[in-house]
Parts: sequence; structure tokens; C-alpha cells
Amino acid sequence: MSTILVTGGAGFIGSHLCDRLLAEGHRVLAVDDLSTGRIANLGEARGYGKEFTFLNMDIRAEGLLPLVERNKPQVVMHLAAQCSTEASMRDPAGDASVNLTGLLSILEVSLRTGVQKVVFASSATAIYGEPRKVPVKETSAAGARPLSPHGVAKKAADDYLRFYQRYRNLDFTALALGTVYGPRQASGAVAAFIDGMLKGDSPSINGDGNQTRDFVFVDDAVHAFALALDKGSGKLINIGTGLETSINGLFRMVADITGFSGQPSAGARPAGEPRRMALDIALAGTELGWHPWTHLEDGLGEMIAYVKGI
Repeated sequence: MSTILVTGGAGFIGSHLCDRLLAEGHRVLAVDDLSTGRIANLGEARGYGKEFTFLNMDIRAEGLLPLVERNKPQVVMHLAAQCSTEASMRDPAGDASVNLTGLLSILEVSLRTGVQKVVFASSATAIYGEPRKVPVKETSAAGARPLSPHGVAKKAADDYLRFYQRYRNLDFTALALGTVYGPRQASGAVAAFIDGMLKGDSPSINGDGNQTRDFVFVDDAVHAFALALDKGSGKLINIGTGLETSINGLFRMVADITGFSGQPSAGARPAGEPRRMALDIALAGTELGWHPWTHLEDGLGEMIAYVKGI
């Protein structure tokens, strides 16, 4: 049985990851400052008793080192982040403080406490900028120009991970996640569409709605993290479906499932986000033995059932 530290463990993806790791017999230590995470997300994890520990703590806090020293995790799953592109456009320094200073805090603590590997949650829509063609391969990252400070920080994080692997002997795998959706999600287009339609409101589509994303279900994404515990050494690996779905198409899918007959309201397209995105996922199959298995319609149905409390 391994001990695993999950940063951002009370978040949407992080809480699902805690559940998965506990179910596989690992001991899990979750750290989250609850700026976006929720204690309610940890109901299942807390049912594992002493095998699960939660600490309300900022990853940049000095108290992180003695906490990790006491628990001695073998692997760190680093999901804690400032994830808002819009927030990073307003406050680049604040974004860098969480996403770069926070990462360096995790890496230094890992070195001092004998952690063997860091599995890092990167963001495909952030690091690749506006892709020249889709699906996007991982090799595109080297020459990519991120469109936001959030993307700049996430891209720089990959360089830091490689430095620590080469010169400090700290292993890593970085997962470039597509647009993850599923139960417990509180923000993003999928959550906004579902919430609005179930309430009978008119959800907003920002821009013309023809912008595309690669939507990947949370259970599929979590499976990739679990596989990366001992695979994918030193790699940046795309985690998506390889499929482009427009925001207009997403709206129609959610409307069909919920029975919503209204029309969307119009909003301004946010700055700092790419027009198109879909991921080449061949490397995930080769390095991790991973592939997605949840069709978008099925995942949306499961998320809608969760929101309804079914």
C-alpha cells in the first residue's frame, strides 16, 4: 500500500482521484485551501476512516513540509492550481504565485521528504495556445505560444518538472488534460449549461459558439492519473478523446437530454482562450495503456443525473 499526497484534493477532479486511489487500497493525504474545492466533495473519501486524511492548507504554506514529513508519501498528485484563464488575465502575478511558486513548493518539499514521483495536472487548452492543426500532438508544446498568463505558467511548469527530473532525480509525469467534465463540477460551460437548463434559464454562449473543445469525462481523466503512478516517466501526455465538439454542439446535446427548448443568450468571447482544441492521444495509449471509454452523451447524462440527485 502506497501513501499518496493529492493537492487540490477537495476539488472537482481531485476528490474523484482521492476516491479512486482509496478504492485501490492506497492511503491518501489530501491538501486543499478550499478556495474552489468543497468539503462536500470528500464524503466518500472520508468513509475510509484512517486511510484518508484531509488538511485545509495552502500549498505555499510553511506548514506543508512537516505535514509531508509526517506522512511520507511516495507519490504526489499535484492538482492544486489557479485554473481561471480570466483571473490570470486580470492578475498574472497572482496566477504565477499559485501555479509556479506553488509548484516549486511542492517540488522542494518532495525532494526533502523522499517523494519518488510527481504527477502533474497540466491543461491542454492553456499550454498549446492556438494550435496550427488539430488534433494537437505533445510535440507542439515546445513551440507553442500560450494565449494567457495561465497558459504561460502551465507551460513553464513543464520545464521546471524536467529540470527537477534531470538535476534532482525527481521523476514526473505531466498530463495535458482536455476539458474535463462530470459530477461535482461547479464551473465551466458544461456545468453552466446543465444548471441553467434544469432551472429553465437561458444559459449564455460566449462568442459565436463555434469554438471547439475536447471534452473528457472525469472518470476517464482520473484513470489516467492512476495509471501514471508508475508509468509515463518524464513525459507530457495528452488526455482527451481526439474529438472536437463545438460549444453550440454541446448546448444542443445538453438541451436534448434535459428537454430544454429555449435559446441561449449571447455573451462576449473571453480573451486568452483558443478557437479550436482536440488532442492527439496516441502517446497516452503507448505510455500509459490509457484510452477514453465514455462517450460525451453518456457522460453528460451521468452528470445531469447527478445534478438532479437521481
